[in-house]
Amino acid sequence: MKATMNTAVKTNTTTFNWPYTLLLCIVALLSACKKAEPPPPAPVSTAAPFAVIQDFKVLATSDLRDAQPLEQMVEKATGVRLRFRFGGTMESTEAVQNGKAEADAAWFANAKYLLSDPQGQARVKLQDKIMLSPLVVGVSESHAKTLGWDKPEVAAKITWKTIADTAKNGQLKYALSNPATSNQGFMALMGVAAAASQKAEALTAADVDRAAISSFIKGYKLPGDNSSYLSDKFIEQQGLRLNAFINYESWLLSLNQSGKLKEKLTLIYPQEGIATADYPLMLLNDARREDYQKVVAYLKGDEAQTWLATTTLRRPVNADVAKAQASLYPQGKLLVELPFSPDRALADGLIDAYLNDFRTPIASTFVLDVSGSMNGGGRRAQLVQALQYIAGDDASLTGRIARLTSRERIWMLPFSETPQSPVYFEVPATKIAASSTLNNTAKGVQVQTDTASKKELLANVRDYADNLRMNGGTALYDAVLLALENMNTERQKNPNYQYSVVAFTDGENNKGRDLAAFKAAYAALPEDARAIPVFMVVFGEANERDLKDLVTTTGGRLFDARKASLYSVFKDIRAFQ
Repeated sequence: MKATMNTAVKTNTTTFNWPYTLLLCIVALLSACKKAEPPPPAPVSTAAPFAVIQDFKVLATSDLRDAQPLEQMVEKATGVRLRFRFGGTMESTEAVQNGKAEADAAWFANAKYLLSDPQGQARVKLQDKIMLSPLVVGVSESHAKTLGWDKPEVAAKITWKTIADTAKNGQLKYALSNPATSNQGFMALMGVAAAASQKAEALTAADVDRAAISSFIKGYKLPGDNSSYLSDKFIEQQGLRLNAFINYESWLLSLNQSGKLKEKLTLIYPQEGIATADYPLMLLNDARREDYQKVVAYLKGDEAQTWLATTTLRRPVNADVAKAQASLYPQGKLLVELPFSPDRALADGLIDAYLNDFRTPIASTFVLDVSGSMNGGGRRAQLVQALQYIAGDDASLTGRIARLTSRERIWMLPFSETPQSPVYFEVPATKIAASSTLNNTAKGVQVQTDTASKKELLANVRDYADNLRMNGGTALYDAVLLALENMNTERQKNPNYQYSVVAFTDGENNKGRDLAAFKAAYAALPEDARAIPVFMVVFGEANERDLKDLVTTTGGRLFDARKASLYSVFKDIRAFQ
């Protein structure tokens, strides 16, 4: 065969061996056809397809940030990929009510306000209490001794009336989260109202003793939107402007353990009752019921309950863990729960009365960047819309919080290359506030409609905003310094307001003082002027680093309108006023 093949190859260039060549072609063709046959079908798998694990999204109130490690703990124990998103109490409540929470569950310190509304009730499919923490009054130890509250027999008789009377006479000056935006503040107000009513059952809007609320509010010296901010400020001002902090027991115990306080706090548990946060985890998406039940079972189990108790100092709902961790909490404290009214009219009326009648009225200078760069990127329209929004008629809960309130005083201070002359507005008092005595002794609370004079004032603010024109450079620091000087002058004339500066800018400072010169001038201001916070709103191309330095210097806070609409930023600012 080998010789024959060689002969055939040799003669290939002259004479073809046709039989042999034909045979090779047939063999090659058959081989090619065989290779082209499709492979046999793969066996059909009977295994389940790979499941994509979806996040179990939980909208949580900001006071639960310390529980974020539970994300990994829950996932490891149950396979459910828990993920938190944090927000303010009232803002989150409204999101749940409106079906805009974009979450599978919600976890609030307290859901009584949410569940007092039929719409809120319909959104919540299941709820389980996870832990407990009573709202109590922490008083600096030296001041508690001055008041005689350090003696157990005296402390056992202290009531909310005692606390309100002590605040009224100037002996109790406390920090508390804003009752209109946060659960702690709201529950404190409800506690005072419930205790003052002396009713065995839950009170109604008509029962509210306005004098008791008015007395209690006189000691309210430091508002804020969350416990972290308030704690930082309380640590700075303890023994100077503040001698008490009203918050959850767990938070105050943690502060006592932190070593950051000038002196520890004596915890006071009002004798007639307290409001307790029971931290319900609420299912919103019924399609995730099975995952919800796994999460709840783990959170109420020994491991999670022990971690929550020892790490966050909230009281366990698990009886065995509660017994094992009892030494973490003050002993011999009888926790009597105040009745909570399901009357939504009471809750809304109390918040409205706080904003417009009870709280120390606000006086602010709005420092408005009207430089030429504001014409770009729709920034002028954004600023105008924000100012018109706070002078508008949004009747939602967060809308009412953002609006200009009764007795509020505002100076609009535009600036470009130099500060312009401030324009003054003052919101009239409500009918109730105007007709009440100095002690605010009228009975009952309700959401009030705007008077004709208030409507006229708000329309003037909207017109002012619409007429803003942008041109020139940016003298930000000159304008902020002028605003602080203006606020300090007004404070000397009328100390019965809470003063602040709210500045809006989209660009770097390029005219007038630089940051170093501002800080030197700021240091030379009187102490009262330096106690006025500057809240800075940044959008556009502003120098965020320098603005952070400015608010650190002035004891204020930075708000980023590049990540949220400018009018929504106003809602956040109001929590600090």
